[in-house]
Amino acid sequence: MRTGFLRSPWARAAVAGAAAAGLAAAGLTGVAHAADGQAPLPVTITGPDKVDLALDGAEGEPGQPQIELGLTGPGEYDPDSDTDPEPIPNSGYRITIDATALKGFAKVGLPDSCAVDGLVAVCEESSLYPGDVYNPSWDIRLDLLDTAEAGDHGKIEVTGEGEGLEFNEHTVDVLVGGPELLKKKLPAEPAGFRPGDTYEAPLGFRNVGSMPADGVVLRFTGSRGLSFPDSYDNCSYAEESEDDLIRYRHVALCTFEGEFLPGTAYELSEPVRVKTADFALGDIFGYSFDAVGAKEAGALRTGADHRQGSGRTLTLKPVKGGQSGDYTKYAEIDLPQQNTYDLDLTGARVAGEQGETVTVDVGLSNHGPAWLGGLRSGGEPIGFSVQIPEGASVVDSPCSPMNDESPSEYLCFADTPFLEDDARTFPFKLRIDKVVAGAKGKIALPEYDNPWEGDPSNDTGWIVLNGTGDEETPGDSGGGTGGSDSTGGTGTTGGSDSTGGTGTAGGSDTGGAGTGATGTAGGTGGTTGGQSAQGGGDGLLASTGSTALFASAGAALALAAGGVLIVVARRRRAGGTA
Repeated sequence: MRTGFLRSPWARAAVAGAAAAGLAAAGLTGVAHAADGQAPLPVTITGPDKVDLALDGAEGEPGQPQIELGLTGPGEYDPDSDTDPEPIPNSGYRITIDATALKGFAKVGLPDSCAVDGLVAVCEESSLYPGDVYNPSWDIRLDLLDTAEAGDHGKIEVTGEGEGLEFNEHTVDVLVGGPELLKKKLPAEPAGFRPGDTYEAPLGFRNVGSMPADGVVLRFTGSRGLSFPDSYDNCSYAEESEDDLIRYRHVALCTFEGEFLPGTAYELSEPVRVKTADFALGDIFGYSFDAVGAKEAGALRTGADHRQGSGRTLTLKPVKGGQSGDYTKYAEIDLPQQNTYDLDLTGARVAGEQGETVTVDVGLSNHGPAWLGGLRSGGEPIGFSVQIPEGASVVDSPCSPMNDESPSEYLCFADTPFLEDDARTFPFKLRIDKVVAGAKGKIALPEYDNPWEGDPSNDTGWIVLNGTGDEETPGDSGGGTGGSDSTGGTGTTGGSDSTGGTGTAGGSDTGGAGTGATGTAGGTGGTTGGQSAQGGGDGLLASTGSTALFASAGAALALAAGGVLIVVARRRRAGGTA
């Protein structure tokens, strides 16, 4: 699936400058067109660089394509934008997919939407947009013929042409019976494992292909709460997606020379140590081995963003056994499973006369020690309800009414990740239609047995209008005294930060997990709203649709199997709109 990989907003302008690419940027979507005399607009054909076909036909799901080709148009488009992108003016273009080099060993299922002649498909198109989300795509399915043998190989060549457009040439290398490396399954975290502890990961693989691997590359990664205390001289280290904590990763690439035989299992000379930070909860560690030649492996490890390791050399050794049940295609584990965060909802006490508009800052804080990463859910927001006190109506708020039948009950969302020292504010402007002494409105997270909530006693807060001081407000640990708006009145605004969250991404990683992003908007500290992919995750989160159901302020909630994700089934975009 080709989608925008980063949730944080992209640059709104197009790739600028006619001298650089002959582009003219136009507004949000970066629409561009080539004028007379300017260089043609660059269009990138995308897709996998290689496909290995197992002789036993076990690659992929039966009938499903192994290759998806797509286009990235000039300019940029924010997939979280409220508006669709503008198409790029063009006179039409043609994509040619030539798979004739696979004749003799593979049956090629070319796209039905194209004109197919043998092993060549010609796709006529006119739709072209900035970025990659809205552009056409083409699927290709490969199945081996009975005549196929290990070592058969060929290339699929993909080219494009169109007036005023310049396409790259994309090739997909297809190999039959090559090396296929399954990863050794990761053991569960030890009993009593706690934040701050170090997990020892015994990494290895089994070559279940039909050919030896001439060199392999190990890649292992850890999210924000994980780090790697050891350094090896045949590894390099980097950080990825530093501006997006959902995808932020510490990355290690290690290269191993030599021949790794089919039917043989291999393990590292020592476990990889994974240090967990004090704030870690459900952080993701994963690894993979890939068959890459020595030349390509060296280029990977010396990339501009990688720093060379030092110390001893990490090696691979053959091991006996290696039963198929011990190995898997993907190897990941969430660490640690035992930690708690402390979500704290606060309201405010406000006084005013009939007809007056007052501001109440509803606050949501996390006192830690854990963060709510929302990694498995892709950053689904935390949801909570706000009841408007009797006698008041909402003039403005960052939240949305629960439903048409209950205009006095609102639903708010706070983006995740929600850091271990983060605080957000949700300002409500209320008009006092009728003075009701001691009118109260409850602010609450849905009630459920959440094993990761360290202090459920402060999961509620209260808005009190024209209170007498005798009102009971159980669970409210703070807040402030509200005040009238800028047109008059006195008092100070309650809450912690009327401009947005105070937490910064990265933060207090005692395990050396890096800083991540530093902004307070969007997923790491914005005032309100939610935006938005396997079990485990964190918090009281709004679902993208598969895990649980949200009914009302009482919230029918479900605990996702195998992880730390509580979901409610209504997703919100940034800004808290419905």
